[in-house]
Amino acid sequence: MTEAPVRPIRTAAITNLGCKVNQSEMEGAARRLRELGIHVTDGDHPADLVLVNTCTVTAEADAKSRHAVRRARRTSPDAQVVVTGCSVQVGREAFAAVDGAARLVDNRSKDALLAEIDALIGVPLQGETDRRALARALPTLSGVDIEGIVDGRASVERTRAFVKVQDGCSFFCTYCIIPAARGPESSLAPEAVLADVRRALAAGHREIVLTGINIGTYDGGWSERGFRGAHSRSVLTLAGIVRRILEETDTERIRVSSIEPQHVDDDLLRVWADGAPRTLPHLHLPLQSGDDGVLRRMGRRYRSGDYATIVGRVREALPGVAVHADAIVGFPTEDEAAWARSLDFIRSLDLAGLHVFRYSARPGTAATRMTGQVDEPTKKRRAAKLLAVGADARARWAAAHVGRTASVLFESVLPDGRWVGHASDHTLVTAPPPPTDRHDLENAIAAIAVESVDPAALDRVIGRIVDLSPPRTPLGGPALAH
Repeated sequence: MTEAPVRPIRTAAITNLGCKVNQSEMEGAARRLRELGIHVTDGDHPADLVLVNTCTVTAEADAKSRHAVRRARRTSPDAQVVVTGCSVQVGREAFAAVDGAARLVDNRSKDALLAEIDALIGVPLQGETDRRALARALPTLSGVDIEGIVDGRASVERTRAFVKVQDGCSFFCTYCIIPAARGPESSLAPEAVLADVRRALAAGHREIVLTGINIGTYDGGWSERGFRGAHSRSVLTLAGIVRRILEETDTERIRVSSIEPQHVDDDLLRVWADGAPRTLPHLHLPLQSGDDGVLRRMGRRYRSGDYATIVGRVREALPGVAVHADAIVGFPTEDEAAWARSLDFIRSLDLAGLHVFRYSARPGTAATRMTGQVDEPTKKRRAAKLLAVGADARARWAAAHVGRTASVLFESVLPDGRWVGHASDHTLVTAPPPPTDRHDLENAIAAIAVESVDPAALDRVIGRIVDLSPPRTPLGGPALAH
């Protein structure tokens, strides 16, 4: 156990990079800190304790992770700095060189992070305590994650709770370092997931987002493994845990984070359709490329025709669903013909949103040894083209809301006084507060009559509140400073 420092810890700052699994892990840490009476802020503010959660999905993510540690030490020179996450797992020495005084906790030891926090603050060790809010490293598959790499300044959301149910990966896509960073698949037991959901609801969260590196491999804590991580039998499937959450908790809104397309089976679609409107009409299905040759060399487990069929099944089962995807440009052997096929296929999907990544060579992955490496100017050109396709898709999807009513969870207020939040299908919606009720609308769920597209952001719409459901429980803890 780490000895508690002489200097008392009264404030803590969190810097989070990367995926929603990382975000879920840091939310667990933030909840624990607040339970101990520690004021939690973000990484731009001085603090007695700084947590930095790193990402290694690209070389740029590694660089940003190291920069975040340097910034943490500059901002809080006398703080206890704890660094964890995927970049630490695969490049521990680099962080030791950046800050020799920082405490490094790799992903395989992440279940010890809460104990490390307790020890630094001076909480006595109490044996078998229930500290599952921040789960141990679990299993996942997807590799590149859904939101890309952020700069880590906003670390914990207040209205939505990200509940990690699974971690790790053994699929070994040829571009992906995540199996080395996260380890093999494992899943939280259903009782642990339900406990985390109830904890989030008690803290005032109105939307639950289930996360995992490859959430579709959720197995309830045990499965009989097949080829490359496939399950022939399991304690519980993802559809099963969603069903239990709906039946055994008062969750008002539930989403799943990025899920591999081949894992969207009939059982999951059935529970999602039956659970509406609590199950939200929004799915993120990683694509990575629309060219079959590139998909094969990436080690993906589907081809473009399979993906299109899955999207069709999703839309048939869930009318009005927003399908988002992501794509990697500039993968080795993606010549101009392959790029053109990929671009045409992505356009044909009529997506609601698209995240774009430039291929980044990760040492230790098979793709680094492939011929046909694509130069950086070409990657940038293709990324810019695909980003424009994604922007058009978001704008087109948003514009289709005009004249409809959207259910929106308000998250924050804009400088002009309008409130903004995500609709059920993840579209951003803004509305002014009611003239007779101008109190804080954070965490309220509103029915909004959408009237126009926001000229300041074409993927956002403007409406007026026609019904308002205030939060039943105040959000736990103060809002993070930004």
